[in-house]
Amino acid sequence: MKRPTMADIARRAGVTKAAVSFALNGRPGVSDPTRRRILAIADELGWQPNSAARALSDGRAGAFGLVVDRPARMLGLEPFFMQLISGIQAELSADGTPLLFTVAEDQRAEIATYRSWWAQRRVDGVFLVDVQLEDARVPVLEELGMPTVVIGAPVGTGRLPAAWSDDAAAAGTALRHLAALGHRRVGRVCGPARLRHTEIRSAAVARLAPELGMECATVATDYSADEGAAAARTLLTRPDPPTAILFDSDLTAVSGLTAAQAMGLRVPQDVSVVGWGDSALCELVHPPLTALSRDVAAHGGRAARMLRAAAGGARVADLEDEAARLVLRGSTGPAPVAATAGAAAVPAAGGGAQGANAPGPGQRQTVAEL
Repeated sequence: MKRPTMADIARRAGVTKAAVSFALNGRPGVSDPTRRRILAIADELGWQPNSAARALSDGRAGAFGLVVDRPARMLGLEPFFMQLISGIQAELSADGTPLLFTVAEDQRAEIATYRSWWAQRRVDGVFLVDVQLEDARVPVLEELGMPTVVIGAPVGTGRLPAAWSDDAAAAGTALRHLAALGHRRVGRVCGPARLRHTEIRSAAVARLAPELGMECATVATDYSADEGAAAARTLLTRPDPPTAILFDSDLTAVSGLTAAQAMGLRVPQDVSVVGWGDSALCELVHPPLTALSRDVAAHGGRAARMLRAAAGGARVADLEDEAARLVLRGSTGPAPVAATAGAAAVPAAGGGAQGANAPGPGQRQTVAEL
């Protein structure tokens, strides 16, 4: 069945194509009864506006774009991006705006996609994710004048507005919790060092760990499950293995916990595990994972509202979302006695160590501020 056109509507209604155009676009030139009849026929025929023609007539594509520079195979396993995209799409679907999504093999290909989309009027704006320390995309998007919302910290993002939460504060929440449990040797499994949010978290850990009397060894990964498990094994086979490990994603945390158990270690009696990002994965393992948690889908929805406003010509300011809170489950507990012998107690901010009251498997406790 061929797609219905305005000519089909005009023939059915017994009017000119110009009258159909006036009616469908809400312009004067037709009577109210005629407008209602034309709209009813258009609905009956299942007519939809041609996005390419609309872009030529008013310069708007009626769609937004998202390009991700990560392997497609990993995106299907990464809860963060699935939650983010679901939040963006839920907001955009309210007015029928589609999200044009694709994967790029590198930053050069990503930039080429932006240039192509903008030249062909395929999108009215884009979301920028995974900001890098030296990010070539930022000046290109500024040069194009393409409405853009950065999902990440407003550092190195030029004039582009950002929707973000404080990763440094979240890192502090996790470290203080572990310090209150008596942990002094901590491992960290982070993402790629080139990413801005990795650098922010690393700087926060490097600054705070000495203040809490902690040593921290870091291993970088690509966020995959395989590398998360390998990083855990690397840390746990050191001459002075950590008594707790902070993972920068829930996927690597789950794989790291499993790797530790495969080595014969008990969680949390021998090693505590904390994940960054709280998804269903965290509650499906045993023991369930203590994790830094925030509503990523709601964050995506707020970013979508920002981009809609920017595409409409509004000046959009940075939006700081709530920092991640720590949800306590069974994967964290007091440091092994041998590891804490002779160590001075480091109380959590606000008083009171968390160790003795750490929840067991299946229990859930939220720490808004430690």
